[in-house]
Amino acid sequence: MGHVEIPDTDLSGPVGLRGAPRPRTAASRNRTAALEQLWREPTAQRDPAGRAPVRRKPASGPTLVALTDLLGLAGPAWLLLRAGDQPRPVAAAAVAGLLWAGLRGVRGRYTDRLRTEPGGALGTSGGGGAVGDWLVLIGLLAVLHTAAGSPVDPATAVVAVAPGLLIATAVSGLRRRGHRVRRVLLVGEASGVGRAAELLNSRTDHGYALVAAIPVGAGRLELDGVQVPGHLASCPADDDVSTVLGGVYAHAADLVLVAPGPQLTGDRLRRLGWGLHDGGVALSVLSELSGVAAERVRPVTAAGLTLLHIAPPLRGGPQAAVKNALDRTGALFGLLALAPLLLTVALSVRLSSRGPVFHRQIRQGQHNQPFTMWKFRTMVADAEHLKARLSAANEVDGPLFKMRSDPRVTPVGRMLRRTSIDELPQLVNVLLGHMSLVGPRPPLPEEASRYDEREHRRLTVKPGLTGLWQVSGRSDLSWHETVSLDLWYVDNWSVAADMGLLARTVRAVTDGRGAY
Repeated sequence: MGHVEIPDTDLSGPVGLRGAPRPRTAASRNRTAALEQLWREPTAQRDPAGRAPVRRKPASGPTLVALTDLLGLAGPAWLLLRAGDQPRPVAAAAVAGLLWAGLRGVRGRYTDRLRTEPGGALGTSGGGGAVGDWLVLIGLLAVLHTAAGSPVDPATAVVAVAPGLLIATAVSGLRRRGHRVRRVLLVGEASGVGRAAELLNSRTDHGYALVAAIPVGAGRLELDGVQVPGHLASCPADDDVSTVLGGVYAHAADLVLVAPGPQLTGDRLRRLGWGLHDGGVALSVLSELSGVAAERVRPVTAAGLTLLHIAPPLRGGPQAAVKNALDRTGALFGLLALAPLLLTVALSVRLSSRGPVFHRQIRQGQHNQPFTMWKFRTMVADAEHLKARLSAANEVDGPLFKMRSDPRVTPVGRMLRRTSIDELPQLVNVLLGHMSLVGPRPPLPEEASRYDEREHRRLTVKPGLTGLWQVSGRSDLSWHETVSLDLWYVDNWSVAADMGLLARTVRAVTDGRGAY
């Protein structure tokens, strides 16, 4: 039976009754009054570092962000249109600003949501969302320009609204950096609570901090560093809500995360939700789904049931066509714009050590089709022959081979690897259609031959010049983490997410973390 210890009172022992609600008696009315008193004055010892949760008041933050987006695009647009001698710059800038703020509002950019994807890369907020919104804005302005016969020069208009994207991206970054962390109280059977706690504590790229757990039933819960302020009985009891609220107040939690199970489902979970919401505490229910982005999930109700419709991963259609076009266009532009740098690097590689400028290597591409991948040579000429001698010094698990201080890497090669410049020749592979700008890492044939069914799914899409693995630690990641990130991308990619990953790649390359 669930219970909360009650000091300084004439009640002793566990509080609460087994079973479903019963007709009220004098004794039950007294007990209910005691429970209501518990709700108001929690008896568990409160965490001195925290405060009791309170009902949220409507925040002015979203309105301020929307206004910043509007003025951040309209102001610079007006200045640039006026400097370009475009007609009616005030009206054009105002329309663009209103469209921009309205578009981002409709797409949920001003809601108080937390990061839900690995690295925050595939979510609808942040830099990736701003880039996607900006591309949609360009499309809307093009339609309006054609329909209204606007005399504004299209190229000047695109340049005029570009500062708005930069400002929105910067504001989104500041919002994420200053976003408050939700303090979570886990409730559920020991097995479900243990699994959820392990996953939450294993990563830091989300906005949830586990502060306590309340197990259901007689199962033993052993979690290092996690407080257990109480227990719930195996069957529904009158003190379910008071026990959970006592834990919430004691640890200043503002979110109860329930891991459903045979002992905590249906009517019992519904009644717990009533009590928590009446107490001003948010409730979330853990789903068994994993590796599915929120954008692919659509909840519906039927016959009193809550159903989750899962959209299939993108494999074709308009987004795939746009991705292919952006890949080819971006690769061609990159090769032309970076031609002086590529030539300088080629000369440095050729003059610094014996061997060819480029390193050609067979890799496995989409649907396990082999292709020749190009890189600047960063190792000595006979590096492949020396690899067998160094196999015992491999520092990563799985089929990969990595060493932080690989003796085969040349001094120039070490600099190229740290900045990822050695990967730039793969723009040729992207132009030829072997690779994409964004995607999983392309494996060697011997690596792919050791894949199991789960790992083989990485080859469903084209490999990428960059990806989630690139912006999340590169060689510092374990093999399991690399596969998990790649599988997440395979199932949840979108053009907007690709734009966000490309933007984050610049920061990852500048940082150099995990590159060796």
